[in-house]
Parts: sequence; C-alpha cells; structure tokens
Amino acid sequence: MRFLSESPSVYSQCYRVLDDAGQLISHSNFVPVSEEVAVKMYSNMVTLQTLDTVFYEAQRQGRISFYVTSIGEEAINIASAAALTSDDIVFPQYREPGVLLWRGFTLQEFANQCFGNKADYGKGRQMPIHYGSNKLNYFTVSSTIATQIPHAVGAAYSLKMDKKDACAVTYFGDGGTSEGDFHAAMNFAAVTESPVIFICRNNGWAISTPTSDQFRSDGIAVRGQAYGVRSIRVDGNDALAMYSAVRSARQMAVNEHRPILIEAVTYRVGHHSTSDDSTKYRPADEIEWWRMARDPVTRFRKWIEINGWWGSEAESQLRSSIRSQLLHAIQIAERAEKPPVNDLFTDVYDNIPSNLREQEKLLKETINRHPKDYPADVPI
Repeated sequence: MRFLSESPSVYSQCYRVLDDAGQLISHSNFVPVSEEVAVKMYSNMVTLQTLDTVFYEAQRQGRISFYVTSIGEEAINIASAAALTSDDIVFPQYREPGVLLWRGFTLQEFANQCFGNKADYGKGRQMPIHYGSNKLNYFTVSSTIATQIPHAVGAAYSLKMDKKDACAVTYFGDGGTSEGDFHAAMNFAAVTESPVIFICRNNGWAISTPTSDQFRSDGIAVRGQAYGVRSIRVDGNDALAMYSAVRSARQMAVNEHRPILIEAVTYRVGHHSTSDDSTKYRPADEIEWWRMARDPVTRFRKWIEINGWWGSEAESQLRSSIRSQLLHAIQIAERAEKPPVNDLFTDVYDNIPSNLREQEKLLKETINRHPKDYPADVPI
C-alpha cells in the first residue's frame, strides 16, 4: 500500500529569461522579439504605470470614487497581450487594463469610464476600472471573484466548435483559485479540450490574505496537472518570459485544442485598491524592496537599452508626453455630460417591464422633491 505524498519531492521550476539586471540568463530559451515589438511593449508598460499614478492621484483628490492599480504587474499585462492576437477573447479580472491598452483602448476611453460620463460604454453604471470593449474582444470587468473563469471556458468551447483560429484567455489572482469557479472551469476545460489560456497572477495576496493562508500546494501550476491541464510557472516580472510563455501557450491551445494554465509569479506592489491600506498587514520595507529591486518595467528597460533600442532622451520624452495626454483626457472626461437617469433602467430588457417603469417614475419624483440630495450634473 502506498499513499501519494501531500507535498512533491521536486517543486515546480519558475521559467525566467532575464535576470533582475536585465541580462539574458545563460541557456535561456525564449521566443525572439523584434525591436518594434519590444519598444511598443516598453512604451505600453510605461503608459500603464503612468496611468495608474495619475488616476490614483485623481481618486485621492476626490475626482473619481475608486481605483485599482497594476503596479508591479505591468509585464503580465503587456507581455501577455503582445503574445495574443486581436481575435482572442479576453475575460479579465480587474487588474489587466494593460491588455486593453495594447489592443488600442485610448487614454480618453479609460478616463471616460473612470469618470462615468456619457461617452462611457457602460453609461456610468459600473464602478471605475470596470472596463469593457466589444470592439476589442474584452469582456466587461466584474467585481465578483472568479466568475469570469468558467465563462472563458464556455467561450473557448464555442470557438472550438466554430473551428475558429482563436482562443479565450482569462486572468485571475491567486485568491481566485480559492473559489469553486476556478476548479469547475479547469475540469470543464480539460474534459472538453477547449482552447483556453488560464493566466493566474500569483501576487502573494488576496486583499489581506497571504497565499500561505490559502493553500498548502506548491503554488498554482500543480493544480493544472491535477486536472489534466498542461501548466507552467513563469516569472511574472520578466516581460520576455511572459511573452514567450503566452505565445507558446496560445499556439498549443489553438493548434492542439487544449487548455493551458500559466502561473505568473509576481507581487502586488500597490494596495489592493484605494479602499485598502496594505501596510496594515504587510511590512512597508517588503513592498519597497519589490518596488525597487524587482520592478518589471525597469528590468525590461535595461534589456532594450542593452540592445541599443532605448535611451534616456526617449525615456524622458515618453513619460512627459504620456502624463500630459492623461491630464488632458481627465480634463475632458471630467467636464463631459453625465448619462441621464433613465439609463439606469435600459439595456436589460427589450421592452422595459411595468415594475421598472414605476421605479423610474418614483426615482424622478424623489429627485424633484429633494434636488439638493442628488448630483446636479446628472440629467433627469
């Protein structure tokens, strides 16, 4: 009689291409990246970093109600997006705006959503950072944890049945793997052999819950093996490693009709959201070490500089230009007209039912009776 051990004798290795100094690791195997793609990847990483800084400041100034940053996870966002095609369908969590950025979502579109104005595709009905774009194959963000994972598998199965040359991609954090949706989706994908890529951002924290309080397994990658899903653990702060892993995963998913799990090991440098103060549950010097020593943007910049593709003058011009564009986009979004109150009741039913008509009538009557209690810039 022999029982399987509760822990493996050999732990999963972490795939890396660049060391912390931006140097290629000896004998590393990776998918080549052209100068054009590499510079675009870096420019997008800087843009995402700047976007987070400016919108975080806007929230602290009371100009928007909420914000979530991707600080420390820029490589996962941009490198994975660069490795996909525009036909691949994305089911995000809420820390992947860089994927939208890579696909062409403009800074003005980001600002419109965060300020919930009339140009916002969600018509102001979502919290800030809950982006979505039909045109860019990016499903709207949902706050509920892990619900997007089985949705992605269903979409992937549909792509397979329609014989499309595309896959579905879903992102989630380590906390998402503690939800039942993750396990159901993994099994569903394995059994149906659906072309879906699961990208887990293992950043160490599910809000204030560390991974040590979530599971005893060797990270996330081994869970794929348990469900019969090909898996890999990747340094999520290494843009070249992420690009290579996702590019290879996509090829296998589409050509072999199989799901792939990627565990991207990283660290959430920012607070969980603007509603959180992470220094209450983790040491400030730990955060600062990851910010300075393991920053994915700096590491990738060193590599493109070594290749002669980037310099200090280009760096200064890029950062100045992006910040200026963002501040201009915010000014426009802030001044734009808000969606009318009646938009609260549309876009669910083809014909609005009588109970919603009654609610709309009562709301408007209440606003007219108590105008000082409601925003003056929202048309009735």
